[in-house]
Amino acid sequence: MLHERFQAVDKAQLARRFGAAARHYDAHARFQQEVGQALLERMPDRQVGLDLTVSGLDLGCGTGFFLPALAGRCSELTGLDLAPGMLAQAALRGSGARLLCGDAEQLPFADGTFDWVFSSLALQWCERPAQAFAELHRVLKPGGQVFFSTLLSGSLWQLREAWRAVDGRDHVNRFLTLPQLQQAARDGGFEAPELCPLTWSLAYPALSGLLRDLKGIGASQVNDERSAGLGHRQRLVRLGEAYERHRQPDGLLAASYEVCLGRLVRR
Repeated sequence: MLHERFQAVDKAQLARRFGAAARHYDAHARFQQEVGQALLERMPDRQVGLDLTVSGLDLGCGTGFFLPALAGRCSELTGLDLAPGMLAQAALRGSGARLLCGDAEQLPFADGTFDWVFSSLALQWCERPAQAFAELHRVLKPGGQVFFSTLLSGSLWQLREAWRAVDGRDHVNRFLTLPQLQQAARDGGFEAPELCPLTWSLAYPALSGLLRDLKGIGASQVNDERSAGLGHRQRLVRLGEAYERHRQPDGLLAASYEVCLGRLVRR
């Protein structure tokens, strides 16, 4: 069984950090929007059948960027996020979704509430991933599906490598490996998780652009507060020098994410 304490995450601090980034989050979330769109395209259109009431949940809805699109796929939509600041921004979307503050590891819903759950780049912040999957299993109706994306180990390896050259430490969030993610889903009750690992490549003219985006979405480093923060100017200069080895022939600096697009079904 997957070790339940894979990450040390202060949920209150996490909520504050993402909440503080809410107003400018979308301006720095190109990667998050691309991944969410790819996940959205894997979902079926609005279900039509004898039961016209279809309930959906956007777990970790953030600023609500995908709520309008998701609203067209169900008759009752709920958005849930850990950060009240994010929900305040989501309320401005006018999607008609019910918005609630809550934790993925302790969902505030009755058993069998939802026909489907959409969750993009949120589950990687769970301290106990198997517990989060168990909660998803619990709140789904029989036959219900989870469509999710999450980050995998190896994300931002170039930044991790550069930081190690500076001070021997990672300064990059830790994420599950694909086998660990698969085991967490199974431990949560999903018998045959469908997982598709992908490498997402981004490029920046300068390292400052990547660091600005990470800070802008509130995700600069949350696993271990002892190594959080980007340090003083001299360390940033050294970091930039170390990162230069990842400059591509086109003149841009590479930044890679390992992403998993997943589909789970409650049997």
